[in-house]
Amino acid sequence: MTRMSWHRWQDWAALVIGVLTALSPIVVDTDTTAMWTLIVFGVLIAAGALWSLAQPGSVASEYVHAVLGALLFISPWVLTYSDLAGASWVSWVAGLLTVVVALAALPEANAEHRGLAGQY
Repeated sequence: MTRMSWHRWQDWAALVIGVLTALSPIVVDTDTTAMWTLIVFGVLIAAGALWSLAQPGSVASEYVHAVLGALLFISPWVLTYSDLAGASWVSWVAGLLTVVVALAALPEANAEHRGLAGQY
């Protein structure tokens, strides 16, 4: 079984979500906390997506996406910027989409991981 990387649509979707989240402070109203939260989570989600794309048998990367998405989703309340509608909606939508694509990628990541384990 050959290992094919850079092919899962879910990981490409997570990369786009991460990049758009990191760039969102350009177009939505933020304060310092919201701006840095969006940038940091966006970069982390994009980096996790690159990890998943490069190593499609890594199941851990998909769990990392799910956790990052959940943390991004709750960040407006935890970091008290829920009064900023634009930043909050970016956090909620991007966080939810990140969790959805991470969970959607898990079956494929598990299958590839099992296939790679069988090679050794």
